[in-house]
Amino acid sequence: MSDIEQAGTIAVATPRIVIAAPSSGCGKTTVAIGLMAALAAEHTVQGFKVGPDYIDPGYHAAACGRPSRNLDSWMTSPIEVQRTFARAAGDADIAIIEGAMGLFDGHGDSAGGNSTAEVAKLLHAPVILVLDVSKMAHSAGAMARGYRDYDLHVRVAAVICNNVASPRHADWTREAVEGIGLPVLGCLPRSQGFAVPERHLGLFTAAECPHELRDLLTRLGGVVRQEINLERVWQIARTAMTFPVTLAEAPPCRPRVRLAVARDEAFCFYYDDNLDLLRQAGAEIAFFSPLRDARLPEGSAGIYLGGGYPELYAASLAANLPLLQDLRRARQAGFPIYAECGGLMYLTQGILDREGRMHRLVGLLPGYCRLSERPTIGYRTARALRHSLLLLAGETVRGHEFHYSEWLGLPADPLSAYALEDAQASASRAEGWAEEGLLASYVHLHFAARPALAGRFVAACCSVADRRQPANP
Repeated sequence: MSDIEQAGTIAVATPRIVIAAPSSGCGKTTVAIGLMAALAAEHTVQGFKVGPDYIDPGYHAAACGRPSRNLDSWMTSPIEVQRTFARAAGDADIAIIEGAMGLFDGHGDSAGGNSTAEVAKLLHAPVILVLDVSKMAHSAGAMARGYRDYDLHVRVAAVICNNVASPRHADWTREAVEGIGLPVLGCLPRSQGFAVPERHLGLFTAAECPHELRDLLTRLGGVVRQEINLERVWQIARTAMTFPVTLAEAPPCRPRVRLAVARDEAFCFYYDDNLDLLRQAGAEIAFFSPLRDARLPEGSAGIYLGGGYPELYAASLAANLPLLQDLRRARQAGFPIYAECGGLMYLTQGILDREGRMHRLVGLLPGYCRLSERPTIGYRTARALRHSLLLLAGETVRGHEFHYSEWLGLPADPLSAYALEDAQASASRAEGWAEEGLLASYVHLHFAARPALAGRFVAACCSVADRRQPANP
């Protein structure tokens, strides 16, 4: 647990482990949510995800019973990674951090930048390496040695073998890994029943398959308790070094305005830290469902439309005519509206699906969105081309883009919000839409990258709320 040392500074001592692997597809998510489910039965477990991913944290939240957090040292600063961890894990018995890609792979400006390894170093956290041994036996020892010795500032403390074919296969891999001095905490059997279903943007979200997810978590938790030495997991987690973090002082703030936030199966990609920062700035978050609700939450004075899968629910979204009309009325009344990715798609004239059917949507933005065969994906630096809800012209912020659609039918001189560059600053293009009170973009922003963003959004909502207050007699 974290103990206060001095004003604004805490000593982060929560037991913690990082679940990493040599590459994607080795079983990190399976192992991470299995451990979370197994331990959360009796303990307070805090989940984290390295990088910008939205889907895995949904599974973490279902397993732990509390929101998972993203740790991204490219979109936010290293100190913000430590602060995010400290704030979220301070009351937890143990923190489990699921890595991204391979242990040393990242998107930063140098080798290992924004990698799982970098986050492990920032948090002084031991690493448990998940090895997919389905196509190897004694070679597992060589692979484990390489990852243990590649960067001695990263402490690879143990191995979990995944996709083991038989007890004899387990013996071979265990002997090979333990022969180089690393303990094997367990061997998970090869089973398609443990795989989380995937589709074009990755895994199905937790909101879309709650019944299947409960069954998966029950089975995974049981297998982890049976096959993995949880006492050794605790021992390793408790070896994490205590480190100090100075938290930014934030005085308590009473809710000053109600912000309507879309959240359902179609709109479920949000960084929980964004919502926390909005609350800290004075917003009362009121969730609503664009799929099912006929009206915006009563008393709202602003709208936040996050990302998700509107293309998969386009027919249902288009059929909810009362809410589409209510959103148009809100725009006419001057409500600030911020839309990211799926939210942008929802605000266009419509979505053209793969069968060539046009689903008419809110219509506050020109043009329409058409599904594409290849993803647009990567980190982005966004430079504001004009003043907007969140940024002043010329200001920059880092974000992430990931979508399988394109925005077509724009006017010749669009009100582009940003000039975007990729992580390597190798290209620039205009993107998004910004006009008075409305900001829409395919780019997902982590508000901790520039803390003023949340305050500006809330201030714009407060201006609307103040105008709606009856004048004093």
